[in-house]
Parts: sequence; C-alpha cells; structure tokens
Amino acid sequence: MHSGLSIEQIIEYALKEDIGNGDHTTLSTVSPDKRGKMALYVKEDGVLAGVDLARMIFHHFNPVISLQIFLKDGVFVKKGDIAFVVEGPVQDLLTCERLVLNFMQRLSAVATRTRQMVDILEGTQTRILDTRKTTPLLRELEKMAVRIGGGHNHRFGLFDMILIKDNHVDFAGGIAKALDQAKQYLIDKDLNLDIEIEVRNMKELAEAIGCGIAKRILLDNFTPSALKEAVAFVARRAETEASGGITLDNLRQFAETGVDYISSGALTHHIKSLDLSLKALD
Repeated sequence: MHSGLSIEQIIEYALKEDIGNGDHTTLSTVSPDKRGKMALYVKEDGVLAGVDLARMIFHHFNPVISLQIFLKDGVFVKKGDIAFVVEGPVQDLLTCERLVLNFMQRLSAVATRTRQMVDILEGTQTRILDTRKTTPLLRELEKMAVRIGGGHNHRFGLFDMILIKDNHVDFAGGIAKALDQAKQYLIDKDLNLDIEIEVRNMKELAEAIGCGIAKRILLDNFTPSALKEAVAFVARRAETEASGGITLDNLRQFAETGVDYISSGALTHHIKSLDLSLKALD
C-alpha cells in the first residue's frame, strides 16, 4: 500500500482544476438535451495507455456516458486506429475531452517508451524499473503506465523502501555507517523495509557487500565493462541495479552484463506525448 493520491482523487481534482465554476463555452453553445458520439483517434504509432482511465473519467463525471472500447491498454496502435467511441450528453463529452486527452497522451508516451526498452531487453534476465522522477501528484498514473508498457515499478515513495543514495552516504560518514544506521533504525521503529544502497566504485561496492545488510546494490554511472566486473563480484550475494548514462542505444549492452535491474528516470520525465484526438462522429 502507498499513501499517494488514489486514481479517483486525481480525477476529481483534475476535473475541478479544469472546469472551475463551469465549462462556459460548451454550456453557451451546445443544447443540454443534445446527445452524440466522439471517437478517440490514434494519430501516431505507439503503445496505448489510459483507456480504462478515460472510462473512469467519463463515468465519474456522468455515469450514463457509455464507451465502446475497440483497443485496450497495452496494445500497440497505429496512426488511424480508433481506440474507442464514447456516447452521451454532448455537453459532458466536450467538458471531459481535454482531460481525457491530456492523460491518455502522456500515459501512452510513458507506455511506449517503456515497451521500447522492454523489447530491447528481450532474452536477457534484466528488468526495467521506473524511478521517483514523476510528475507531482500523478505518480500513481505514470507508474501504472510503466506497468502497461511491460516495465516494473521501483519504490513508490520515500516511505516504502530505504534507498541510501550518494548524498546519504556522504552525510552519514560512509557506506558502513549508513547501512548500520539504517539497519538499527528499522529495528528501533519495528519496520520491515528492504534496504538498497548506491555505490560509485568497486571500493564502495566491496564495503557494501561486506556489511551483508543491503538487499540490493545500485551501481551508479558504471560503464558496461565496470558493471560486468561489479556484477561478477557481487555473485548473487545481493540484487544488482544499474542507472546513469543508459540510453536506448546502449541499453542492451548494459543488460548483457547480467545486472538484475536497470532503472530509468527517462520513462516518466523525458518523454513526448503520443498524438491522440477526440472527434465528433455523425
């Protein structure tokens, strides 16, 4: 469990942000008794994400709105595809239009980038992880999109795992002190959390492994050759994770070192929205 906003809360707040005291353009131009249909058109190839969320948004706003879904979350779509047709009071469809598109375009972009990386990793044991580099208050949705794309979620927030980064190590006075203090903290607070620690070189790695405390070692900014040496040194005594300097072009090279996980902030913070549109149907 996590303490972030629920999807229902995100929808409620997003609608309030957009609508305020009324969609005055729609209210002034469209009759309240007019019913109609709109289609979600795909305008760019990618992986679709947010169909279930769109259904939730429309139903949250007005339960009488119905969706005929043709393409589900997680499928690869091509330009010209129709993902779904939504039917209901036209005023309500138009009021929800932009929110649905904003979410779906961003989430589809996250899922698309994730699927690209997952496909590159095919045949290796390495799994792709997201990070906390998410849009504030939208972490639940962006991490959902990573799962839709075939990736895996790292910790949700600061509360569900101990991840000792370089700054923690430096302020604590070193690898061993940071790990010992984290272990004692869990005992004192009666908490059952995994401990992961970031290392920057082989010396720090040897010290971290020697402590026997961390479940996972984060190997930060290691070159592929250095990472291969590090993974061999760990020899399954802890899980291994790589991050830093990893791109689509060199992702496979890093995975072939045998590392267990590769984490990528780019999954959620360095993306371009997938082009989608909602258009009226006759």
